[in-house]
Amino acid sequence: MRGAGGPRGPRGPAKMLLLLALACASPFPEEAPGPGGAGGPGGGGPGGARPLNVALVFSGPAYATEAARLGPAVAAAVRSPGLDVRPVALVLNGSDPRSLVLQLCDLLSGLRVHGVVFEDDSRAPAVAPILDFLSAQTSLPIVAVHGGAALVLTPKEKGSTFLQLGSSTEQQLQVIFEVLEEYDWTSFAAVTTRAPGHRAFLSYIEVLTDGSMVGWEHRGALTLDPGAGEAVLGAQLRSVSAQIRLLFCAREEAEPVFRAAEEAGLTGPGYVWFMVGPQLAGGGGSGAPGEPPLLPGGAPLPAGLFAVRSAGWRDDLARRVAAGVAVVARGAQALLRDYGFLPELGHDCRAQNRTHRGESLHRYFMNITWDNRDYSFNEDGFLVNPSLVVISLTRDRTWEVVGSWEQQTLRLKYPLWSRYGRFLQPVDDTQHLTVATLEERPFVIVEPADPISGTCIRDSVPCRSQLNRTHSPPPDAPRPEKRCCKGFCIDILKRLAQTIGFSYDLYLVTNGKHGKKIDGVWNGMIGEVFYQRADMAIGSLTINEERSEIVDFSVPFVETGISVMVARSNGTVSPSAFLEPYSPAVWVMMFVMCLTVVAVTVFIFEYLSPVGYNRSLATGKRPGGSTFTIGKSIWLLWALVFNNSVPVENPRGTTSKIMVLVWAFFAVIFLASYTANLAAFMIQEEYVDTVSGLSDRKV
Repeated sequence: MRGAGGPRGPRGPAKMLLLLALACASPFPEEAPGPGGAGGPGGGGPGGARPLNVALVFSGPAYATEAARLGPAVAAAVRSPGLDVRPVALVLNGSDPRSLVLQLCDLLSGLRVHGVVFEDDSRAPAVAPILDFLSAQTSLPIVAVHGGAALVLTPKEKGSTFLQLGSSTEQQLQVIFEVLEEYDWTSFAAVTTRAPGHRAFLSYIEVLTDGSMVGWEHRGALTLDPGAGEAVLGAQLRSVSAQIRLLFCAREEAEPVFRAAEEAGLTGPGYVWFMVGPQLAGGGGSGAPGEPPLLPGGAPLPAGLFAVRSAGWRDDLARRVAAGVAVVARGAQALLRDYGFLPELGHDCRAQNRTHRGESLHRYFMNITWDNRDYSFNEDGFLVNPSLVVISLTRDRTWEVVGSWEQQTLRLKYPLWSRYGRFLQPVDDTQHLTVATLEERPFVIVEPADPISGTCIRDSVPCRSQLNRTHSPPPDAPRPEKRCCKGFCIDILKRLAQTIGFSYDLYLVTNGKHGKKIDGVWNGMIGEVFYQRADMAIGSLTINEERSEIVDFSVPFVETGISVMVARSNGTVSPSAFLEPYSPAVWVMMFVMCLTVVAVTVFIFEYLSPVGYNRSLATGKRPGGSTFTIGKSIWLLWALVFNNSVPVENPRGTTSKIMVLVWAFFAVIFLASYTANLAAFMIQEEYVDTVSGLSDRKV
């Protein structure tokens, strides 16, 4: 036997446990059913068809009552030319690895089977390595359709034909990143536990983000210990600032993680959780009677939680098993066509490893088509083109399909958010807005989505046409058409959403109007907001009095109006241009008040001064001598303002001289400021654009 240790999956402990179980088991009796038995080698089928025995192995007591009736139903559903498909149902009571090994080996030793279809409800992580090893050891094709068998296995055992109808973690992440890109949710964080496969989960994220043209903002990875307690988990979850979170954990670990997130306030409308993991990869949800819900502890799970599952997650048990039997039957049919008979496959777990035979038979089961569906498998045993669905947990704790993944193309139901009702009736959610818009280039440009990928380019956002209706649409009403919107107004909307912190659902108004009141009813974008079908509207919308009475407008980002173009007239310089540097009030204050007040003040100081002209202390004052009058004071100050060298009579008193010096300093500042601004005002020309009427030559 070959050791196949790998970075992913609990392969080492499972291999040791398998070897221990085989060593402790007693020799298996070689029991062969009678010629007419379902599993006997004799007794050909009707019309000479060769019997094809397929073991239907169910692990867990939940399948006890339903397994008995599945054989005939599956045989009727799967018909293959030249083969008589004979399902053999077996229920394994124990779900632990040792019991599983012993019962499977007992089955293989007692029956001549050509393939095994395995389903369980245990989700035990050690199941997949055991099935992979048994397939390599016996060369039997083993198809796992549900449960713990859906665990990532890399690398697989050499010669193994272990196939899985579920989706791998890598495929789930690929769909999730398509959803994130579709809604421009580029900032996210990864949250994991130490569940098997968590390292591969982080590696896949790095591969998807590093090789993408989208500007992903990965805000780090957080590894949790679910047994650490709610307080510790809550503190760790709060340390991540991203609103979009990708969670990888086991089924039993989901409940404590989400309970801690709820206590920390991280499960409200402002946060979006995507759950990833092998335990979500299979079918399930409505399989065996009494099967537990998709995740245990439904109450702590946040409304709006998203997950990716196989498209047949709601199929009944018979259909899921029939798909696995069809894979074995189509492969056996190809073997019969090439060999002319069905090769003898291994039925003894203790026999020598038949790796060479397994490798040669492996290719016959890789490209299968059944019921118009492609069941081609890759080297890891997963479907190449799986049909997946995006499901969301609604407010009433039920799962709703909100998108599908077919042929590498994502198709989403609008709107994606589960907090909306069936007919777009929003619940109380202040973090998510419905936005109406109208196509009007270049403010809003509407283009079709990419016909191949169904996505929008990086600079545009998804928008939908029609749907927001007053009454509920009929069941056969056409689905809203997906479009891509971009333009100046869309850029404003994206910046507002990023700055304020809200998400939005954008749609085009159905009547293509801005908004007008007709027969008492508003239409267009104004009507969408007024009748509360939209939280806001954005676009090239003019503001008028009638609209302002019923809705609130933001500050206009474009000012528009009506203008009349006229011929330009010859400009003239105003005769009063030399007075423009100062306002009329300044001129009046300067020459009426300031100059007069200062002149009177200088005259009084000079008149009362002992050394002045009228109070001179000089002896023998000459009669009729010179006097300093009020007129001479004004003349002196006027001469200082205009810097003219005219004959003046200066005061003799000290106080009067100080007043004259203050005035002279003020005059310098006043004259310098006037001179500096005079040239600018003297070159300004006035244009007269009076329009007398339509016959005016200036029009």
